[in-house]
Amino acid sequence: MQNETKKSGIEIGIYTFGDLGPDPQSGKKIGIKQRLQEVVAAAKLADEVGLDIFGVGEHHRLDYALSAPAVVLAAVAQHTKRIKLTSATTVLSTVDPVRLFEDFATLDLLSNGRAEIIAGRGAFVESFPLFGYDLSDYDELFEENIQLLQQLNTNEIVNWQGSFRSSLNNAMIAPRPVQEKLPIWVGVGGTPESAIRAGRLGTGLALAILGGDPIRFKPLVDLYRQAGAEAGHAEDVLKIAVTGHTFIAKTSQQAKDEFYPYYGNYWGYINKQRGMGTMMSRSDFEYMASPETGLFVGSPQQIIEKILHQHELFGHQRFIAQMDIGGLPFSKVAEGIEMLATEVAPVVRRETAK
Repeated sequence: MQNETKKSGIEIGIYTFGDLGPDPQSGKKIGIKQRLQEVVAAAKLADEVGLDIFGVGEHHRLDYALSAPAVVLAAVAQHTKRIKLTSATTVLSTVDPVRLFEDFATLDLLSNGRAEIIAGRGAFVESFPLFGYDLSDYDELFEENIQLLQQLNTNEIVNWQGSFRSSLNNAMIAPRPVQEKLPIWVGVGGTPESAIRAGRLGTGLALAILGGDPIRFKPLVDLYRQAGAEAGHAEDVLKIAVTGHTFIAKTSQQAKDEFYPYYGNYWGYINKQRGMGTMMSRSDFEYMASPETGLFVGSPQQIIEKILHQHELFGHQRFIAQMDIGGLPFSKVAEGIEMLATEVAPVVRRETAK
């Protein structure tokens, strides 16, 4: 049977990219093996404390541990019982949709109906030359692959012809998942065209809100719902998730003091990866973590207030937090997961169920 959340209100979970950033104190990097073990441990803890979703991203770089989401999630499935398992995100432009669907259908079977896919175009472009795709086909590849993925999700036997892969003639798409269809979401960072496409196709919309005033994403949500309605999709099909960086401590000041070295470190190596030399000052961080912004750093009460404020704006069904960035020790990540589950989630679920 399809896995269903028994709790009322919005779903709450965590996701990870498995980044291998150096510890800002010692300068040492965590090993890939240990990082993967910590990813599984985080998922196991999230499941035990009652969170709803666990996601893993996809990067094809030596400074990330996660390039094969379905493989990692299959391992996670064996250590968890009820938590939903999703990619976050799959770089859909550079993956064969048939292989992707079969991998996640297999994950769905191994997890007894808990698999999902968040598909996106990715913040990095290294997968294009790696898998033999032309970056100039960036948008066309995504459009073709998302449509094919949806067809594979609906039909056991597929006939299909496109521009970027061989045709399918009465192709058997196996195995079939436990769920009638795998839930598919489109990850959007701020592009109106992507939000409109998700609405037109009737997929979920996963918003990456990493800072600034969240109200700037309201037009994307409106475009998504409008496009979905015009395409004839029912309102309950058009689901929205908010994803964002998160750190929780007993007080807001403690959260900022503890997280700043790691968050500054995170943006330091991210900007370096992108060929930028910008470092984050403490004053920049203070602004990013202020109550009116989309960065979820603070006490449990402040995190609750930020989630509920965004729920008033978007009416979203999910909040997914990225907590293990910047070389943050796993002990701190585990503390954050427990506080999210025990102090934040119950209040948010209760308030959003009204």
